[in-house]
Amino acid sequence: MKRSRGLHAALALSLAAGLGAVTAPQATALTAPVAFTADDLPTWQTNGIVWALAEANGVVFAGGTFSAVRPPEGAAGTERQALNFVALDAATGAPTDCRLSFTVSSGTATVRALAVSPDKRTLYAGGYFGAVNGMPVSSAAAIDIATCTPKDAFNAAFPATVRALAVTDDTVYAGGDFTQVNGEPRQRYAAVDATTGALRPFRADVDEPGRAVEITPDGRHALLGGDFFTVNGASSHALAVVDAKSGANVKTYPGFIMNSSVVKDIDTDATGFYTAHEGTGGFDGRIALELGTLEQRWRDTCLGATQAVEAHKGVLYSASHAHDCGLVGEFPDGRRYHFLAQPTTSVGKLGWFPDTNDGLGEGIGPRVMTIAAKDGVEYLWSGGEFTTVNGAPAQGLTRFASTGDTGRPTTPVASAASVKPGEIHVRWRTSLDLDDSRLTYKVYRDGAAAPVATVTADSLPWHRPQASFTDTGLTPGTTHTYRVTATDAAGNVSGLSATVSATAAVSAQPYASQVIADGAQLYWRYDDTVTPYVADSSNGDTSGLQSGTPVQGQPGVVADGSKSFSFDGVDAKVHSDRRVTVGDAYTLETWFKTTTTRGGKLIGFGNNTTRNSGRYDKHVYMNNWGQLYFGAYDGTARYLSTPGTYNDGKWHHVVATQGPSGMTLYVDGRRIGGNGYSGHERYAGYWHIGGDAVGNWPSRPSSNYFAGQLDETAVYPTALTATQVAGHYARASQKGDTVTTVTPAADAYVNGASTGTNYGAATSLAVRGSAAYETYLRFTLPAAPAGTRLTGASLEVRTDSSSTAGSTDPVLVRPVTGAWAEADVTYATKPATGTALLGTLVPPAAPSTGASVQLDKAAVAAALGGDYSLALTGEGTDALWLWSREAPASGGTPRLILTFSPV
Repeated sequence: MKRSRGLHAALALSLAAGLGAVTAPQATALTAPVAFTADDLPTWQTNGIVWALAEANGVVFAGGTFSAVRPPEGAAGTERQALNFVALDAATGAPTDCRLSFTVSSGTATVRALAVSPDKRTLYAGGYFGAVNGMPVSSAAAIDIATCTPKDAFNAAFPATVRALAVTDDTVYAGGDFTQVNGEPRQRYAAVDATTGALRPFRADVDEPGRAVEITPDGRHALLGGDFFTVNGASSHALAVVDAKSGANVKTYPGFIMNSSVVKDIDTDATGFYTAHEGTGGFDGRIALELGTLEQRWRDTCLGATQAVEAHKGVLYSASHAHDCGLVGEFPDGRRYHFLAQPTTSVGKLGWFPDTNDGLGEGIGPRVMTIAAKDGVEYLWSGGEFTTVNGAPAQGLTRFASTGDTGRPTTPVASAASVKPGEIHVRWRTSLDLDDSRLTYKVYRDGAAAPVATVTADSLPWHRPQASFTDTGLTPGTTHTYRVTATDAAGNVSGLSATVSATAAVSAQPYASQVIADGAQLYWRYDDTVTPYVADSSNGDTSGLQSGTPVQGQPGVVADGSKSFSFDGVDAKVHSDRRVTVGDAYTLETWFKTTTTRGGKLIGFGNNTTRNSGRYDKHVYMNNWGQLYFGAYDGTARYLSTPGTYNDGKWHHVVATQGPSGMTLYVDGRRIGGNGYSGHERYAGYWHIGGDAVGNWPSRPSSNYFAGQLDETAVYPTALTATQVAGHYARASQKGDTVTTVTPAADAYVNGASTGTNYGAATSLAVRGSAAYETYLRFTLPAAPAGTRLTGASLEVRTDSSSTAGSTDPVLVRPVTGAWAEADVTYATKPATGTALLGTLVPPAAPSTGASVQLDKAAVAAALGGDYSLALTGEGTDALWLWSREAPASGGTPRLILTFSPV
């Protein structure tokens, strides 16, 4: 559908007449200047493809190739016949009483174009059909909107398919496949009288089908789009501007659009016009042109067959299956985005991402868009061949409103770690909200009701970088838990992230603190336990995403007990979650351990993410024999290699630097070689660990993917010195804090109201002052590692999933001095407890929530190397219910966190 000239004014008048000039309220949570939420509304569905949309007075008209419509998925109502046309209430999405059947005596009837007259009284339809409600027509019809009947007086005859319509006060413009109209020659474009259908003098003959026609707001020019290569004999592929009365050429565009691309749609606003392109291996995006000069304003080269454009309040909405916007600095080739929004003044995408699937037919997804208004609310409608919207069943039609944003941001994925004394670095992958790219995050510590930090960060579906907060001033050796939420501007709040915990370092971690101090802007330690997020321990917030399922939790290289990832050499890798560029100097650093004989890439830079990159350099890879290669491309492949091999099953440290003085390669703290090449290929891309394209680089391995373990990966914006590299290698073996987690060897609770009952096998534990519940935990404590002392001890617990699990009453932690057995203890035989208070737990008030309490270090230290029992007792009446060691979710088991620091 294309707007008729004068639609903006008519829409404003109709709103004013019906609503006392009330302005349609806008959703407050949207990424400005987006006018619609991404929440799809229940809408009646078709059983085929919708090719055309138009609107008038709160009614949306849909035409296409279908035979029936049905209620939204799960809604009441029954299917009804609808032969290629349906009229729907813009506000409810339900059919109106207007019923029209578009049929043909042979072949398949279809409605391909709809347009409404400026006075909103007449609907014009084009396509391939021979009758409307039985009245003979020839692929074009005029419908009286008030009575929903075809007009006898309109007798335009098109012997082939009409694909595009535009209407002024007295003229209907058409484009399509036809070569004559009303028996007279007209090559694929024509104009007829809006009342009678009589042919106008307008001649704009083209050599291939016309697919779009739009009249400029001043009425002087007709904008033509299609497959053509000539207009009125002049060279102009896919786009032309002609005089609206005569059809004479005003502006042609030879060589402006590549031959493999066509124009599928055109829309205008007060200052510009906008074209939608579909290409075969060519230009698939959008072009904005100035109405004043008819010259290009900008060109969006995203790939993915744009079918429709709709300009509204400074935003250009488009329907496509965009899959590669890398050339405009956005997402690389990969998943498809079927709806996009961008300012009419620039290329960059705005935060509005409802989505469909590809659907039926050609697998294009949405094909047409229009905007309707009713009762002060605006609606963006789309039709096409999709069968799902936002992941739920919805075929052929969908709509989005200007009010009522209810979509919550996705739940953040968080982690926490401590490298410096008294500090904990809390970080999380930014959430996704389909209509709000700027979200507010709140960080909650130790189950408190008030956040300890509030952070604002931007994210897009292809750009969800890490956000972080450093909690400072903590007592070294104390353990803390954290949860994070995301909130959009409308107040929709995500779920709480899973509880994460960390123990504030007592002494600086030797290796990690040095990497951070030397300026790493990406530092992946691989301690992550969830997918796909890989936390960045640097200040650069350059987090990663796992692809192909690397194996987590493998033994790491550094002496502080950090873990590593194992990669399978088939498809497992990690790529950065943010598109970046690389400056004049950089350093790559990672540790690896392998016995592979197929080689693979350890670390590198490339222009794609999950798919192999088309541009790639600044990389370190291993050949089949175990030699390492470091390469950068400056028009020629510049590289360094090692004479020795390193696939011996031992941990090795590789560092590669490049700067103004050239390239240098280090292995295990020693310089292997260097050269004077300072150039590398300049492009925006992503860091890859464990795999990416190697292409025809020297001694190319059999596999692009590395089979082995990788650990402690860092990237720096400078070239590290030989002294720094040697220092990193040495520090990996230096011990810092060792954090040990101990789970109970036995646990049970007793019940003062059932004095003879044993609850040792229960999946929950209970604490309450009266009627009394008491919980007992027994831990088998390790001895302090040689050369260390206990510097921190904390108890972590987690409420179970029952709605009343939380409590507001403090819980006292005391040592157990008497004997007890998990399978036998009851309230009548409960053990004696000591008078010393080890700590006071402030319990969580909600279910499925963690909390921790710092314990008396001296008391715990005295028990190291043996069994140690704790009692949890209360003084109030509000019961606390905790998961026990028998709980089905092992993450809820009580844990004792012990920190040992070098003496």
